[in-house]
Amino acid sequence: MVTEKAEQILNGAMPEFLKHGYACTSMDKVAKSAGVSKQTLYSHFSDKAGLFTALVERIATEKFNLVWSQPLQGEPEQVLQDLAKRLVKENITDHEYLCFVRLIVAESGKRPDLAQLFLKKLSQPAVIILTQYLQEHPELNIMDCEATARIFVGSLIHFMMVQEVLSGKEIMPIEEDRIINNLIRLIINQK
Repeated sequence: MVTEKAEQILNGAMPEFLKHGYACTSMDKVAKSAGVSKQTLYSHFSDKAGLFTALVERIATEKFNLVWSQPLQGEPEQVLQDLAKRLVKENITDHEYLCFVRLIVAESGKRPDLAQLFLKKLSQPAVIILTQYLQEHPELNIMDCEATARIFVGSLIHFMMVQEVLSGKEIMPIEEDRIINNLIRLIINQK
């Protein structure tokens, strides 16, 4: 359970990490940004690595809950349409989140555990939920539900990464509805 003070610290840490990156963010800067003393900061987070790890876990958990908290019920075409739109909408317009993903990717070479934590809290449970849903719909004739779930989630993440994180919308523009509709068509019409 994150205390109110720990939440205040995490809220102060986020803009510091985004502005300065992991290496150049100091605990002094975080304490000042959070409006707490260094003593209070260290009483909640023993070091910068622990603080950043808590921030990664919080962001991944929040994003998962925003997109995946609604049960997947109903006809597959509509469920996949709603899910895809929710996944894209909740992420592609959240500039702070996209910058944070960029920071995790940048740090993943030195701290693969952080990238793995992010995946464990966000992508892995998403794939599990979608796999279960697809397995409950044998009429789709999907030979490998897990691979299909990974393709679905991965295609949408790739779209967001290319368009927003890598600034591809200027050189490779495409409307999100085209991606979503064609992705769903591939899954629904694979009989």
